[in-house]
Amino acid sequence: MVKLEQYGKILPEVSEAVKQLQKDYQEEIATRIDSRSGRGNDFLGWLDYASKLDEKEVERIQACAKRIRENYEALAVVGIGGSYLGARAAIEAINGLYPNDNFKIVFVGNTLSSNYTHQVIEFLKDKKFAINVISKSGTTTEPSIAFRLLKDLLEKKYGHAYLKDAIIATTDRARGALKKEADAEGYEQFVIPDDVGGRYSVITPVGLLPIAAANIDIKAFLKGVKEGEKEYSVHDISKNTAYYYACTRYALYKMNYPVEMFVSYEPQYQMISEWLKQLFAESEGKEGKGLLPDSVTFTTDLHSVGQMIQQGSPTLFETIINVETPNYDITIEKDKDDLDGLNYLAGKSLSYVNHTAFKGTLKAHTEDGKVFANILSVEKLDAETLGNLFYFFMRTCAFSAYLLDVNPFDQPGVEIYKHNMFVLLGKPGVK
Repeated sequence: MVKLEQYGKILPEVSEAVKQLQKDYQEEIATRIDSRSGRGNDFLGWLDYASKLDEKEVERIQACAKRIRENYEALAVVGIGGSYLGARAAIEAINGLYPNDNFKIVFVGNTLSSNYTHQVIEFLKDKKFAINVISKSGTTTEPSIAFRLLKDLLEKKYGHAYLKDAIIATTDRARGALKKEADAEGYEQFVIPDDVGGRYSVITPVGLLPIAAANIDIKAFLKGVKEGEKEYSVHDISKNTAYYYACTRYALYKMNYPVEMFVSYEPQYQMISEWLKQLFAESEGKEGKGLLPDSVTFTTDLHSVGQMIQQGSPTLFETIINVETPNYDITIEKDKDDLDGLNYLAGKSLSYVNHTAFKGTLKAHTEDGKVFANILSVEKLDAETLGNLFYFFMRTCAFSAYLLDVNPFDQPGVEIYKHNMFVLLGKPGVK
């Protein structure tokens, strides 16, 4: 479903490097993934999660989302990292930034900012809202603080008994502080699989419940994921777009291009880039290795970062997410005075102008500049296509990390800042 095109003056060298990687590593790494024998193999549950997910569980998620939409004005999704990024990316990509929906979904617990948290609470305090708290442990600092604040808001307004129906916990199957509370209070619960890490969890109830609450068809989303399970598990790199792209990334990294710039031409896809930054940075950035993922939204950022990309240090390559057909379009009308000089565009669609900017920018960056570009194209971005696209990137990431010879599924460096913060805050038992 995802088509890959590549442009740039170094394309012949990149192609040769990919052919060599195919010869040296194709079967070994593809087998390592499918046989679940590589580093971090106990977190490969996402490989076939969608195919194994019980239909009754999907229907239970849909029923819960329906109950939330029918009984509340808003849903507060409490989580950080993989516990919110995938869902938010999916919701904004499909529904847009200003959806025609009276039901609101807000994300909280993804920051320690008092400004942001205050504004979310102020937004919710006069609304009847539900909470979907997402955490394996229930003790992660950011979501735990937000959850406590939101519970307190609901309890003061409606009483403790109100919490039972208003809170949905997505957490560990058997252990942890949130699991213990959910059992004691009778919250409806959904399971975060033991063998799926946070940044790969958008295809589990972690992502599925908020996505369904946004009135998006999760069965179609899962269909796209299941199609991806077949499409991107082919061992032959020349027939597997995900693996070919993974080898391209590695080849460029070894050719001293240490930055991958994710590019979209739609503001509502910006959170997809944020999800990708977490997926690749947390999976690959260890042992002194890994590409630095960054992102821009064109044409907006062509008027700022575009200068650096065009004529700055040749340290980056672009990966462009190209959706060929937009959800909506606008036709530019003729103006009798033509003071702005735009009548030459009269009768043309805004999507045509945007796509022309894309083609012009691609030519500027790859022919006049020194940039290599991957173009990942899909015909349209509906729920099914997005599920497929998410799975495409997850397969890419696993293959890429194994090329680097790092564990794609741990994040030991993240724990260091937490320890330092806990010491400074005086958390009991932490020295």
